Amino acid sequence: MRKINRIEPSAPVMPTRKKVAAYARVSEEKGRTLHSLSAQVSFYSKYIQTHREWEYAGVYADEGISGTTENRDEFKRLLEDCDAGKIDIVLTKSISRFARNTVDLLETVRHLRDIGVEVRFEKENINSMSGDGELMLSILASFAQEESRSTSENVKWAIRRNFQKGKPNSFNIYGYRWNGEQFVVEPEEAKIVKLIYDNFLKGMSAEQTEVQLEEMGVKSYTGGRFSNTSIRAILKNEKYTGNMLLQKGFIEDHITHKLKPNNGELPQYWVEDSHEAIIDLETYEKVQAEIARRRKLGVFANPSINITCFTSKIKCGNCGVSYRRSGKRQSKHSSDVYYIWTCQTKDRKGVSECNSKNIPEKILQGVCAQALGLVEFDEDVFLDQVEKVVMNGTAELIFHLHDGRVIPQHWKSTARKDWWTPEARAAKSAYSKKNPRSSGNITCFTGKINCSKCGQNLRRNTSPRVSGQKAHHWRCPPHTDCGHSGLEENMLKTISSDVLSIKEFDESIFKEKVDSITVVSNTELLFQLKDGSKITKQWQFKRRQPAWSEERKKKQAEKMKEAWRKKHEQNKDN
Repeated sequence: MRKINRIEPSAPVMPTRKKVAAYARVSEEKGRTLHSLSAQVSFYSKYIQTHREWEYAGVYADEGISGTTENRDEFKRLLEDCDAGKIDIVLTKSISRFARNTVDLLETVRHLRDIGVEVRFEKENINSMSGDGELMLSILASFAQEESRSTSENVKWAIRRNFQKGKPNSFNIYGYRWNGEQFVVEPEEAKIVKLIYDNFLKGMSAEQTEVQLEEMGVKSYTGGRFSNTSIRAILKNEKYTGNMLLQKGFIEDHITHKLKPNNGELPQYWVEDSHEAIIDLETYEKVQAEIARRRKLGVFANPSINITCFTSKIKCGNCGVSYRRSGKRQSKHSSDVYYIWTCQTKDRKGVSECNSKNIPEKILQGVCAQALGLVEFDEDVFLDQVEKVVMNGTAELIFHLHDGRVIPQHWKSTARKDWWTPEARAAKSAYSKKNPRSSGNITCFTGKINCSKCGQNLRRNTSPRVSGQKAHHWRCPPHTDCGHSGLEENMLKTISSDVLSIKEFDESIFKEKVDSITVVSNTELLFQLKDGSKITKQWQFKRRQPAWSEERKKKQAEKMKEAWRKKHEQNKDN
C-alpha cells in the first residue's frame, strides 16, 4: 500500500552576514600624509561593501600617530566594539600598523580570537583564525618591531648628526621664527620675553606674570592662554641668549617614547652666537641664580601663595604629603574665617586614598606651644626651632626640631565644643524653627523643648513596642548627664492641652501660643507662652510596662489553668 508523507514548505535560511571593520593608521615618522590615510579609509569602505556576505561595521583610523605609542584612541574604540559584539572580522594593512610590539600584538590577537573576532593582515596574508596564524604572527611581528627600532635609530642618528653641526631639533620657540637656517627675532614677542625676565628679577612670580599677560591679551606661541608653565620654560631657555645647548634630553626606548634628561649619558653641544639674542647672558645667569634661590625656599619664595608659618612643615604620617590650609566662614556674611589643616591627598582624592586627621589651626597653635614650652604660640620661635611636624594617626603630632630632638605630643580636638557657643546654639535653634527638616521626627514640639541643666533641645526618639505600635519620647541628646527620664509624647500633649485649656491637643493652637517648654526636673515643666506669661506644670514620670504579646498571653493562660487545676485537686482531696 502506498504511503504518502506531506512535506511542509519552509522559508529559505539566509546566511548570517559577518560584521566587518577595518583599522588604518598613518605614521608621520615614515613621511605618510593624511591624504594617504583618507585613501586607506576610502579603499576599505568600498572593499567591505562590495562583499555581499559582509556587513559594513566601519573604518577606524588614527592620524599621524606612531604605532609604538599608547595614545591610539580609534584603536582602543575598535577593541571596545569587538568586546561589545559589534565586529566579527577586522581588516588591516600590515602587522606594523596594528600593534606596538610583538607582545602587544599577540595579546591583542589572542584576546580577539577568544571572543570570536578574526583579524586579517593584508600585506602578510595572515588570518588569525588559521592554524599557523599565530606562529607567522610571532615571526613577522618580531621583524616589524625590529624595523621600528631600526627606523628609530636612524632618526636618532640623523638628529645627533645635526647636533654635531650645530643644528637644533626644535624650531617652535616663542620670540623667534625659523627661516630654514637660523632663528630670527619676532619683535613683538621679544618684548614679552623681556617683560617676563624683568618681572622675575623684580620679584614677581610666574603666576603673577600670567595674570598680567592675561590682562594684556597676550597669547602664547600656539595662540592659547599664556600659562605659568610656559613662562617658567621661557625663563630657563638658554636660546634667548643667542646660544644653544643641544641634546639636553634623549629618548631611551623607542617603545615608550619617554624623554629622559641627559645627565652625561650622551654628549652635549654648546653652540655659541648661533642667532640674535633677546636676553643678554648676564641677565639670564641672574635669573637662573634667582630660580635656584626660590627653589631652595620652596613655597615661601612665591608671594602669590597665601602662606603661614605652618606651610610645608605639617606632613602626613600616612602618605608623606604636606598639609594645606583650608578656611570656612562661620556664616554667609561673616568676616570670621575658621581654618583647619588637612592632608592634600585626602583633600584632592578623598578618604579612600588617605584617612588622615584634620586639625584646626587654633588647636595646632596650642599643641605647638606646649611642645616648645611656650605660654603662647610664637611664629618666630616655631620657624626657628621646628623642621617639620608629622601627623601620626589621629591623636599624636611628632615634632622634629632643627637640633635633632624629636618630641611626640598628644592632642584632642575641641573644635565642636569651642564653636558651639550660646550664640551659635541660639542661632541654630532659630534656624531650625524656621526651616524644619522634612523628617518623620519633626513635630510641633521640635526645637521648643529645652533642658534646664544642659541647655540643649530635647530630641524625639521612636521605639517599637512588643505590640507593634511605636512609642515616642522626648529626651536630652546622648552623652549628657542630666538625669531626666524623658517625656512621653502622648503625656506631653495632655499636659499642653491642660495648660492651653483645650479639650484635645491641637498642633496649630500649640504653635500659635507656646514659645518654649523648659524641663526643670522630673516633676516640673515650665511653659513660656508667646504673650509673655509663664505657667509651671507638675508632672510625674510613669514607667509604662510593655504590652503583652499573644504568645505571652497564651503562656500566662496555661499557667493560670494549671494553677487552678492544682488548687481544685487539693480541695477535692480535702
